[in-house]
Parts: sequence; structure tokens; C-alpha cells
Amino acid sequence: MFGIVPKPLWTRFVTPDERNRIPLDTNCLLLEGHGKRILIETGIGDKFGSKERDIYAMENCSILDALQGAGCDPEAIDIVVVTHLHFDHAGGLTRLSTPGDVDSPAVSAFPNAQIFTQKQEWDDALASRSTMHKTYLRSHLDPIAHQIETVEGEVEVLPDASLRVMPDPGHTWGQQAVAFEDVATGRTVVFPGDLIPTVHHASPAYGMAYDMLPYENLMQKQRFLRMAHENRWLLALCHEPGQLLVEVAPDEARQGTYSLRPAAV
Repeated sequence: MFGIVPKPLWTRFVTPDERNRIPLDTNCLLLEGHGKRILIETGIGDKFGSKERDIYAMENCSILDALQGAGCDPEAIDIVVVTHLHFDHAGGLTRLSTPGDVDSPAVSAFPNAQIFTQKQEWDDALASRSTMHKTYLRSHLDPIAHQIETVEGEVEVLPDASLRVMPDPGHTWGQQAVAFEDVATGRTVVFPGDLIPTVHHASPAYGMAYDMLPYENLMQKQRFLRMAHENRWLLALCHEPGQLLVEVAPDEARQGTYSLRPAAV
């Protein structure tokens, strides 16, 4: 998760277990408004077997469980937006047709939804264009191919709700950030995906070992944080196990860089 940063440095603020794993969440957002129910990200899903669940120490809770807890029927989701299609962001797009039976075929988890992704990301996912083994899984993609709406560049997904996507390259070629206007705070909330997965990744040096374009990711992060600070965006971090919403502030210790702090909302 911290790329080339030596372990003695990153363990100052996060403690790994005996298998070098650290606490991470797969945060998703459920939005309601303008007659629509919108889901941003879908997490890992429920299709992994015991071996994978042990490797990643996955909790027994999928996006479907989370929606049930929120009183939302998956069939009521109108729009799903994913930042990119790695398994920990797009695995929940599909579910086991027989819950608990990992050998049963996968089916769409949100059969009535349009699913938005950048065309570049969709094409790369189908081609498994990645240095990581099994990060783009066809069992997550083929059952929902007919629901996919590919976009190119910055696009308003739902203009009435000011819901838009913006190119966010670096982690993958086709990653996108998702932005919307929050009526409760009157501020723009942006979900930057794996550009800034946790509060510790605001530092320019802290990129992930599996960023496809490390230098572009660094430059994009600097541009993004500057825009976020100037526009007073709230950021929703995809893998942060602490407070989900954060604000951007200049880092007083390092000129020209930024830090993240819990949002006062």
C-alpha cells in the first residue's frame, strides 16, 4: 500500500499484523435524490472462496449486506459509478446466484442499474491490462456487460444532481473520480478512488506498489489536492478505515504539499 516507502517509515502511523496486513475499508456511498438511488463503488462482493478471504482477511460483509442495513433493495439502485474495475472496487457489481456457493454462476447484483465507467478502464479490464495477477476478473464483468455505460473524459452522469465523473489517471489509465453536490453541507464531495486511498496517501511519496503509472499518479495527486483545497472540496476516501470524509489543508511542515484532516461536518 505504500510502494517504495520503507516499512520503518510507514509503520510509524499504521501497525501491520503478523502477515503484514493493515486495516483497510472498502468504502461505498449511497446517494438518494432527484428520484434516483445512486451507488458509488461496490467493494469486494461475496464471490471469493475461503483461500482468498483468508489472504485478505475479508470480513463477512458485502455491499448487499450494507444496503440491507440501510433499508435499500439492490433492485432499487438506478445508477452505479465505479472509479475503476479492480476487484476491490467492482467485485460487488455481481453476486453469487446461490449465496454461499462459490461454484454457482455470478449474476448482476443491481439488475436495474446503469453502470458508469471510463471507456479506457472498461477496455483495459476486459484485456486484463495490469501488472497484478487476477485484479480484473471476468466473473465481475461479464454478467453486467449489458449494463455498462462507458464515458470518455469529464461527463455529467446526472446533471440535475450535479453528479459527474472526472479522469483521475495514475493508479490505472482509466480511473475516474466521482463528484457530487451535497445538499446537507452545500459543498462538493469528491471520491478520488485509489489516487488517495487513505489519509496517509496525501504525501507525494506515498503511492501504491501497484499504481500502473507512478509518476503520473504523483503529478495527478498534486493537481488534485491543489484543486480540492482551492474549491473546498470534501474528500471521501475509498480505503480509509477511520473517518470517511476529510478536508484538505496545506502541510505546514512541507511547503507546496497538503495534508488531510477529518472534515468538520
